[in-house]
Amino acid sequence: MRTLLADHPLVTHKLTLLRAATTDNATFRMLASELVTLLAYEATRDVRVTPVEVSTPVAVATGAMLDEPKPLIVPVLRAGIGMLDGMTRLMPMASVGFVGMVRDEESLVASTYANRLPVDLAGREVFVLDPMLATGGTLVTVISMLLDRGATAVTAICLLAAPEGLAKIDDAFPGENVRVVTGAIDDHLNDKGYIVPGLGDAGDRLFGEI
Repeated sequence: MRTLLADHPLVTHKLTLLRAATTDNATFRMLASELVTLLAYEATRDVRVTPVEVSTPVAVATGAMLDEPKPLIVPVLRAGIGMLDGMTRLMPMASVGFVGMVRDEESLVASTYANRLPVDLAGREVFVLDPMLATGGTLVTVISMLLDRGATAVTAICLLAAPEGLAKIDDAFPGENVRVVTGAIDDHLNDKGYIVPGLGDAGDRLFGEI
């Protein structure tokens, strides 16, 4: 597993505003979307392309376009939905699948309640959207599902990550075909499995408490 920390002043600025307890839901959603676009720019740096020629008003130019099959974006419900707009803004041509995961607050074990993924992902590059990489259990499950269906490479985009979660992903996927791109690596997890200092419950801050 490879880790990319997007150490950029704009990433840090927006993440700082996201962390603030005084940031309201609407502002949080806007900032999260903007931050995801910045992280997605780094996450897609090595996306596959094929050379093409286009005719400009002056002459023929050699360029590149995304290769087939097009990438797949997979937000993890529910909080990952708050990241989808920022990702599709950068890659509107990508397909979108969904995985629903729920974590037991006592055992901290995640279970799947929804799965809307293509059966065959052979040759596909997949980008998973999950705001918080805490214990790592959710992402291990989702990434395993994608690799089992033949995904060539899986990149998880997370606003924040905890060292414990990164270690779990690394243990589960020691190869080069799995990567985590994050805006910050925080100190640790508390006894409830929350990232410290973190930003609270990302789903509640995006959509309100339920």
